[in-house]
Amino acid sequence: MANKEILLVAEVFSNEKDIDKEIVFEAIESALEAATIKRHSNQIKVRVIIDRKTGDYVTYRQWDVVDANPEIDGDVEFPASQILLEAAQMEDPNIMVGDVIQEEIESVDFGRIAAQTAKQVIIHKVREAERRKIVEAYQSRVGELITGIVKRIEKGNVYLDLGGHVEAFIAKEDMIPREAIRNGDRIRGYLKEVRSEARGPQLFISRTAPELLIALFRLEVPEVNEGMISIMGAARDPGSRAKIAVKGNDPRLDPVGACVGMRGSRVQSVTNELAGERIDIILWNPSEAQFVINAMAPAEIQSIVVDEDKHSMDLAVSSENLSQAIGRGGQNVRLATQLTGWELNVLDATKAEEKSEAEGAKIKQLFVEQLDVDDDIAMILVDEGFNTVEEIAYVPLSEMLAIEGFDEALVNELRSRAKDALLIKAIAAEETIESAEPADDLLSMEGMDKDLAHEMASLGILTMEDLAEQSVDDLLGLTDMTEDRAGRLIMKAREPWFAETSGE
Repeated sequence: MANKEILLVAEVFSNEKDIDKEIVFEAIESALEAATIKRHSNQIKVRVIIDRKTGDYVTYRQWDVVDANPEIDGDVEFPASQILLEAAQMEDPNIMVGDVIQEEIESVDFGRIAAQTAKQVIIHKVREAERRKIVEAYQSRVGELITGIVKRIEKGNVYLDLGGHVEAFIAKEDMIPREAIRNGDRIRGYLKEVRSEARGPQLFISRTAPELLIALFRLEVPEVNEGMISIMGAARDPGSRAKIAVKGNDPRLDPVGACVGMRGSRVQSVTNELAGERIDIILWNPSEAQFVINAMAPAEIQSIVVDEDKHSMDLAVSSENLSQAIGRGGQNVRLATQLTGWELNVLDATKAEEKSEAEGAKIKQLFVEQLDVDDDIAMILVDEGFNTVEEIAYVPLSEMLAIEGFDEALVNELRSRAKDALLIKAIAAEETIESAEPADDLLSMEGMDKDLAHEMASLGILTMEDLAEQSVDDLLGLTDMTEDRAGRLIMKAREPWFAETSGE
């Protein structure tokens, strides 16, 4: 059946919606299939094929080839769309289960099909294609700055028109608090995610992400794009205050001054875009301690104690600068923590000194007792930064010989005493564990035997409460212990926990 109208519809939709003509043809085929099925009383299976050059189309009724279903007396479950293998092989002996057979039937007239059905199918397909096209166009732009016009505001959520029938979504939590936004405003945001979904928004934008601050500085400061300045990180309290770390790659250039701009013009442009957010531009430093000092600006830091294990720093500031260092609601120290990646603790300098002296006195006394040295040598070790006997025992020999007044004989003697002290401590701890006796509740617990209870006690598991805090893996090293038995013992030990919960 020839139909020039089909070619015309495909041409018009393809040009108007700027989508592949093949998608429109597929939509028309679906509409013709739906109209054909509707014309039959039972739910037949139909396939319509349109000739893309002439507009001719033919309609085929299809059946899936299946085995007999014993539950329905060897027949098929859906007679309108299924055929038994035996019946199909009468026409074609080579046919297999899972194949499809078809025969041509009368086609419906394209001009007479339900116009609404055809229109809905075509529009649905076109919308799917448009949404897929948007995802493909913006997928590579995740992480970029996006500009749009506020189209509508719903319950704090903002929808942006990006042009070309493309819409983006800013969730309420991604909007700057208390920012005055009206329909028609032109605003920028950071494209944080693109999702391919059948309905709803697909482009998700944030105005609170630190990456937005970085993108705006890239826009306002040409030296960043030229590689003369690197942005090392940013932290924000959206709408209130932010910190951004910059590093100069050209010794002739002041990176902070370049980002501030003439009379503050560059940083002011960014501030205006972010609803008045005050921005501290921080000079990055390869020394983490110095970087933290810079990040705490404008507060002046008197001293820093670094704890590498906890990845934290104690910052001592004078009493009059304490509130400035912490900031309103802890804002300054919180932003500095986010920017540097270190956990920062601000202390009053006087209290910090007292704390340091107390800790030093405690460590000095430990050295006096465990190394059998006088106060002077113990104090020298503390002043040199030694905190534990382990450090003295295993620190490189050259490092201790570098201490003024220490010769090789003294260093060797201190290291020997430190190792002896550690050995004595380890033996005492082992004897304490070995002599430990299991508590009565552990001994009398269901599923427990005496040997197992004593073996647990040697590992420091003395009570049912101790056992309740273990995991299955913790017990698998015990004699003849299986995962099943370990699980049952632990759950038995935890029964009092559940009893307390239900009692509440």
